[in-house]
Amino acid sequence: MTGHRSVAVEVPESLVGERIDRIVAMVTDVSRTEAARLVAAGAVTLDGTVATRGADRLVAPGALAIELGDAAAVAALEPDPSVAISSVYIDEHVIVVDKPADLVVHPGAGHTTGTLANGLIAAYPEMAAVGEPDRPGIVHRLDRGTSGLLMVARSAVAYESLTEQLAERTVDRRYRTVVWGHVESPRGVVDAPIGRSTKHPTKMAVTEKGKPARTRYEVERTYDEPVAVTELVCRLETGRTHQIRVHLSAIGHPVVGDERYRGARQSLPCPRPFLHAERLGFDHPVTGERLEFTSELPADLTTIRSSLN
Repeated sequence: MTGHRSVAVEVPESLVGERIDRIVAMVTDVSRTEAARLVAAGAVTLDGTVATRGADRLVAPGALAIELGDAAAVAALEPDPSVAISSVYIDEHVIVVDKPADLVVHPGAGHTTGTLANGLIAAYPEMAAVGEPDRPGIVHRLDRGTSGLLMVARSAVAYESLTEQLAERTVDRRYRTVVWGHVESPRGVVDAPIGRSTKHPTKMAVTEKGKPARTRYEVERTYDEPVAVTELVCRLETGRTHQIRVHLSAIGHPVVGDERYRGARQSLPCPRPFLHAERLGFDHPVTGERLEFTSELPADLTTIRSSLN
């Protein structure tokens, strides 16, 4: 595994006329300053030609490629003891973290410190040698705005086992969410491939060219006041980027508060996507014992739910 990271997208007609550095920032989710730095460093090409000025504007749709560097360069992951780690379980092989919203799981473009991974290696330095160097111990992730349970490998044997369990779909991952509208079927499955959107490079979308993705859902309750919404429990069978958010939006029920996928509406303001990883179950990588954990809905989402009737 080289760890080399790059992003390649087809820039759509809708972005013609935009500045190159702004498009790079949108695609990679970095700041404009960092995007300008990438352009200046010769890390951005349009249809195979190196872009030289961030202020230049896109004149036609085309293939955009951005080199984000080698993981070895990012690998000198700085321990950050200021990152609070809320652990619900810990032993020499596994840590289960209850992640708060707004905490980024691992470094990436625009986030080189202050992440959960930075905090973990500050608390457990031996984890630096587990898994990928720029995301030690991380076997799956939660979006920045999603709260809840996340398992982390503290040893090499755990990393291998947990990665395999995820691939074999034996990990139980359940999320509580509130979505717009009344979901008619009491339970169902969204089985639709997910890949990067061709119209909006910063988003994921249901697309024939995407990777297989399955989300099971079950209706917990419906509300009519002050707006029509439904509370669901979703179970992941695969783990694609933004999977639950994309699938629920695709069936016409976007997650309340999800600005990226049409879920942010003034009639029910929510500070973030109403999405919480409330249940996590997996086999202990050494003992084989089945471990099950639950996390209560955090205060910000409890406040939103208590306003519903």
